[in-house]
Amino acid sequence: MEKIVDCRGLACPVPVLKTKEALESIDSGVITVIVDNRASRENVKRFAEKAGCSVTVEEKEGLYYLKITKGEPVAKEGVSKEEERKKNYVVFIASTYVGEDKELGKILIKGFIKTFLNADPLPSKIVLVNTAVKLACRGADEEILGALKELQQKGVEIICCATCLNYYNLLDELEIGVASNAYDVVQSLANADSVVRL
Repeated sequence: MEKIVDCRGLACPVPVLKTKEALESIDSGVITVIVDNRASRENVKRFAEKAGCSVTVEEKEGLYYLKITKGEPVAKEGVSKEEERKKNYVVFIASTYVGEDKELGKILIKGFIKTFLNADPLPSKIVLVNTAVKLACRGADEEILGALKELQQKGVEIICCATCLNYYNLLDELEIGVASNAYDVVQSLANADSVVRL
């Protein structure tokens, strides 16, 4: 019997947490998650796919119905344990500048982000929260956007806090990375071997 998870009206990260709980309650099968906004749709879809499930989305009357099929986990191919271990550090950025002096800090944030292009190893993820989400949006410094885009092309996951984007009315202005939720951010930090905070 198909399980329905109704997440209408629930704020981040509750839809993802309820989806996680529902998936953990079954060995295999199908659950349908109902959400009422794009951010929740994308967050739940991404979470389910990362968990090795297949997802189809249907939109009806302003609601999104995510049909999630759980089966055998999808195995990662071509990545050795050594490579995974080597790349498992996360960069956490919570501002558009570094340190106390704002003008100097803007120069530093640009320099640090560009320098990560030459880091060995590259970070596995860059997490942007609070005002830092502006760095990945239309109208941001072109050199920073370019560096973030190149990092993403090299396999670095750029995670932007969707609540922060929404707060600054920037959800539709995101140029680089994905609008994510608090659960993804916390899991990214908790699963990292180390966290670099700028």
